Amino acid sequence: YHVLRQPQVLAALSPHHAVRFFAAHGAPGFLVLGSVVLAVTGGEALYADMGHFGARPIRVAWLAVAMPALVLCYFGQGALVLRDPATVENPFFSMVPSGAATLALVGLSSAATVIASQALISGAFSLTRQAMLLGYFPRVTIRHTAAHTEGQIYIPQINWILAVGCLLLVVGFQKSDRLASAYGIAVTGTMALTSVVYFVVMRYTWKWSLPLAGGVLTLFLSFDIPFFAANTVKILDGGWVPVFIGIAFVAAMLAWSKGRALTIEEFLRRSAPIPQALPRLLPRLAARVPGLAVFMSSSTTYLPPILVHVVERERALREHVLLLTVVTEPVPRVPAARWISVERLDGGVMQAVAHYGFMDEPDVPAIVREVSSRIGLRVDPEETTYYLGREAFLATSNGAMGQFAESLFAYLQRNAVAADRHFKIPPGQVIEIGIQLDL
Repeated sequence: YHVLRQPQVLAALSPHHAVRFFAAHGAPGFLVLGSVVLAVTGGEALYADMGHFGARPIRVAWLAVAMPALVLCYFGQGALVLRDPATVENPFFSMVPSGAATLALVGLSSAATVIASQALISGAFSLTRQAMLLGYFPRVTIRHTAAHTEGQIYIPQINWILAVGCLLLVVGFQKSDRLASAYGIAVTGTMALTSVVYFVVMRYTWKWSLPLAGGVLTLFLSFDIPFFAANTVKILDGGWVPVFIGIAFVAAMLAWSKGRALTIEEFLRRSAPIPQALPRLLPRLAARVPGLAVFMSSSTTYLPPILVHVVERERALREHVLLLTVVTEPVPRVPAARWISVERLDGGVMQAVAHYGFMDEPDVPAIVREVSSRIGLRVDPEETTYYLGREAFLATSNGAMGQFAESLFAYLQRNAVAADRHFKIPPGQVIEIGIQLDL
């Protein structure tokens, strides 16, 4: 309606207006980019739903609905301001008569806010799960909500963190105008980092030549860096919030990755491959106790360090020992034929590998019952003992991580979802073996 009344607004499609603006205002005009970028943000939230809907629906939604609607909305506001400069204070709500139409726009804005928050939440869930699978984040509770799409998940801990964070932001900033500074830094920083990561994909995944990948990166950064630089002047005016949150998360992820790597190195140093370690370990036993002991193991080739620790310190072991490894496959459900593989080793020791799909919830007692049935082992499930490792980190200045980084890692380790809860192991049948480590 407003564009038809002021069609000259369509001349804004020509970039020469921007060139004239910067020529007339010089360096101070550069700061306007910090405000202009807010007009194009929000659309990127659509891509956070990629894991939920796939690439094709996102492309169609952007090209057919989101982008035309955004362009039309802003041209309409521009046309209104050309006709009545007084509406510049709030052009969006000024596009309709006051009254019922304004209330309708308030309802539309509220719905858009809910949709945008849903995209942010689903994006946070997806990134958390990916970081966890890559070894950059501690174990959290992941609930899959659809069998046909692996990305449709719900993470209660992250949902509560987002809820508390949003409330703190509202209380701290009080007005959306003040929040715009933080939002501009967050979005433009994300745009620049995405371009850099895209270069890595082009170069090392798609095997593009360096000149071609570098040219695309230069093109994207020629837009991203000026926008980000224009927003850096707002760091003291609320822009420090996303910078602080980003630094905190990166520090936590790097500390967790480094800590896990050093922990695994220490465990491998204390253990050895099963074919070599088992013949040396069994003769050290002074007694075998009736029953079944289940040792959870993340490796199928090395003995669990807690098994070595028990034998070295106690010189006693259950008559039957099961080394159990649980593997999550990138499929909704694993066929029954591939669910469990069992192998008998020496000295009453067995090794089992259980495969689960991402829609399945690992159930270790059920695995033990299936293994016992397959090999004809008669044991009382309630008498089975499950051995889990519990690391205590000393966090001294002697380790390779340093005192602060190791303390952060220890905090994350303590607050990760416990293995017995994750694998549905009865708490009353668990023995945790504590090992002190200084990383």
